[in-house]
Amino acid sequence: SKKPVAPYDGWQEVTLPASTPPAWACADPLSLAFFTRMLYSCLVDADFIDTETFMDGKAAPRGSGTDIAALRDIVSAQAQRYLRAESPSPVSVQRNTVLRACLEKGAHGPQGLYTLTVPTGGGKTFASLAFALEHAAAQKMKRVIYVIPYMSIIDQTAAVFSGLLGAENVLADFSNAEYKTVEQDDLTPAQYRQMLASENWDAPVVVTTAVQFFESLYANRSSRCRKLHNIADSVIIFDECHRSQFGEMHVSITKHFKNYHLFGFTGTPIFADNAGGGRNFNLRTTEQAFGDKLHTYTIVDAIRDENVLPFRVDYIQTIRERDQYEDQKVYDIYREGAYKAAARVDLVTNYILDHFAQKTKRSHGYSFKGTRVMGFNSILATASIDMAKVYYTAFKRIQEERGGERLKVAIIYSFGPNEADDGCGLPDESFDVESLDTPSRDFLEDAITDYNAMFSTSFDTSSQGFQNYYKDLSDRMKKRQVDLTIVVNMFLTGFDATTLNTLWVDKDLRDHGLIQAFSRTNRILNSVKTYGNIVCFRNLEDRVNHAISLFGDKEAGGVVLLKPYAEYLDEYRERLAQLREQFPLEAILNGNALLGEEAEKAFIRLFGVILRLRN
Repeated sequence: SKKPVAPYDGWQEVTLPASTPPAWACADPLSLAFFTRMLYSCLVDADFIDTETFMDGKAAPRGSGTDIAALRDIVSAQAQRYLRAESPSPVSVQRNTVLRACLEKGAHGPQGLYTLTVPTGGGKTFASLAFALEHAAAQKMKRVIYVIPYMSIIDQTAAVFSGLLGAENVLADFSNAEYKTVEQDDLTPAQYRQMLASENWDAPVVVTTAVQFFESLYANRSSRCRKLHNIADSVIIFDECHRSQFGEMHVSITKHFKNYHLFGFTGTPIFADNAGGGRNFNLRTTEQAFGDKLHTYTIVDAIRDENVLPFRVDYIQTIRERDQYEDQKVYDIYREGAYKAAARVDLVTNYILDHFAQKTKRSHGYSFKGTRVMGFNSILATASIDMAKVYYTAFKRIQEERGGERLKVAIIYSFGPNEADDGCGLPDESFDVESLDTPSRDFLEDAITDYNAMFSTSFDTSSQGFQNYYKDLSDRMKKRQVDLTIVVNMFLTGFDATTLNTLWVDKDLRDHGLIQAFSRTNRILNSVKTYGNIVCFRNLEDRVNHAISLFGDKEAGGVVLLKPYAEYLDEYRERLAQLREQFPLEAILNGNALLGEEAEKAFIRLFGVILRLRN
């Protein structure tokens, strides 16, 4: 028999006062829907928390972070230390110029939209945090939300912020966060607080993915919607904003949130020239999306300032050129088939194996995080999942045929709809393996099994297993434990690995996608790594020149790209001849060649040029 329930006399009926939605909420159906969702978010979050308190008999440890003004003071103090310690190096001067601009706009700028265009190494992560906290404090806003399109950089961003502000003030909310992979009974107190904060984003600083942010706006599950009311009254930072802010999410935020501040930063902004198709006509460029720039610091500036490395690009011809065909359509048909030909794949694979040690400088040793390592590692960018599979199979077969020590080769890809490509050759990163066709998923499962055997791990293609594989592969690439990673789109944007120096390209890249992919190789590490190596197995020379001109200027090629070896050799020989003519060895030995200060200066300048060419 059912247990009788005791009568509860404490209830009472409450009549709510009549209310009318604000005028802006009635402007159109979508505005009214957002207003309703905001009310629902407040209600459902309060209901979750009250139920939690009732069931546990006490309030859970929520909302224990430091207030925004105090966090602003911490970052401001660090910013002043950076500014006071400014060295005369161009890198330091430019970083502090960016930081000053962000501090000024954050403290005194009106609410609205801003962009910051700064390449890797320009200090934009700290500068953008300084801007956000200055502005949040000045405008009495509640939190900062940092939206990042790539899981590969969420951990490192959250770690930087936690080290500065304290882990208790920074929430990293993404599907593979550590507190989401541990049973609740096994959570540490700190992890438990993180788990609670992830439910409604009740934290001063939130670092999350674009997917999580978008779901909080639109998902039809109450567990997602309860975050929505805490997005209001926030400064929202969009990292790599050229990837994430040209669709309905941006329109919805700017139309339906009345108290917000959006700030986007990127090293490769979208101009009219590289906007691609399929976008909202009024939201095609970074300037249209975010308005005025806070600051601009281009890849050309960064290379001139020795903040990042230049590129050395080699073009390896693997198919016949266009001028050998009269008809473009005939050539296009030939080219598509030629790229996929087994003989060509074997040719490219053998080329990589033959030149791997040279390109990645495996004869050069250096100390890296307390370990002695030899040379660097690399990525092979392929045009499709099918081509990635073909290359992986070719590397396994040819290395087995060759014998000897094998390169540690890994592969990673996921499902991505074709329409995700905005014309740059790099569609948005996805972690969807469920939608892969059966042969592609089975192949990936087998490849991950190879990886497990190589590193004594236990990953698979389940949703959680794949994300753990991604995270582990990312970590091993950064530690130079993987020699070559075969990709389609992953790791070609936003991924930082200082030990990576070579990108092998068998993929049609262009514009911002090309610069982003190339820039995986040019992080400064040590004196052994002097440039980023790019080896193109497709004729991308015109696209390379166009992209460098677009993000620099028409003369930028001389700064961004190293010249071919033959040109350096010719100039080296010319300078040696000039040295022998102007300063004969016999005259120097007799003490007659360097008479006067001007002659000494001329000798030093010329000899310096020769040494740079030799290097």
